[in-house]
Amino acid sequence: MVWRMGTAIRTHGLSKRYGATLALDSLDLEIEQGEVYGYLGPNGSGKTTTIRLLLGLHRPSAGRAELFGVDAWRDRVAAHRRVAYVSAEPFLWPSLTAGETLDFLGKLRASTSGVPSIQSPRVDLAYRDRLIEQFELDERKKVRALSKGNRQKVQLVAALATRAELLVLDEPTSGLDPLMEMVFRECVQEAKARGQTVFLSSHILSEVEALCDRVGILRDGRLVEQGTLAELRHLSAQTVDVTFSGPLPELAPLQGVHATRTGPQTLRFELAGSAGPLIDALAGHQVATIRSRETSLEEIFLHQYDTSPEHVPS
Repeated sequence: MVWRMGTAIRTHGLSKRYGATLALDSLDLEIEQGEVYGYLGPNGSGKTTTIRLLLGLHRPSAGRAELFGVDAWRDRVAAHRRVAYVSAEPFLWPSLTAGETLDFLGKLRASTSGVPSIQSPRVDLAYRDRLIEQFELDERKKVRALSKGNRQKVQLVAALATRAELLVLDEPTSGLDPLMEMVFRECVQEAKARGQTVFLSSHILSEVEALCDRVGILRDGRLVEQGTLAELRHLSAQTVDVTFSGPLPELAPLQGVHATRTGPQTLRFELAGSAGPLIDALAGHQVATIRSRETSLEEIFLHQYDTSPEHVPS
């Protein structure tokens, strides 16, 4: 089944206070169905608060959150029928095996639709079996004997096997090794191809960069930047590495250009504007190579936080 297109997540003026602390401040967000959306920010920026509000776990102090047009707080049960969630910390039942946990979560999922059977179409058993194999999950082991990474696999398999229209993933690859991270990425790409929506909160910027159609950057409870990677590249300077075949030249200061020595014969230039003035300045010098590259998501993210010295991420 391929899901129809529409708006999966919409928030308007969504705010949350915990006492005197404003954890989320007037969040306006719209995520289309079939989109993979990356949600970034340091600890304490409001990411977890956003997820709790989307899942109807906390009541908004102001504003509204909707999942597929359903109010996430006032009609939580209806909203949850179309969502699967993976938490950053895999708290599971220690006395159950991994397989028993998957069966229980499958039955719990099915019961929300009034069909108390794991045979409910809300759990794709064939896909679940494939996921167990892909993630190399030992179903026979007790949860108490599983590492954090393997407990995370249980959560991932349970969530992905539902084929839910919306996957809310909070640090989903925490504890996974690089090979399993690649399996996760393949699963997200497959979900996107099916038209599923993915809301991905992650500290692994390379993961977000590889998977997400758009990225939102949260800071002190406010969404400060949002867009595709191409749209966000204006937030950080272009990087140009220049290697000289002779001694490093003495270049006059250039407006919008910051130079750093990175090797005996190498300078790195960060350009806030056009590269023309730098090219003109290099003319006549013994240039061996020039390498220009696009700004990475990590550089965009760090630039956003470095531009305001009063902010110290926790």
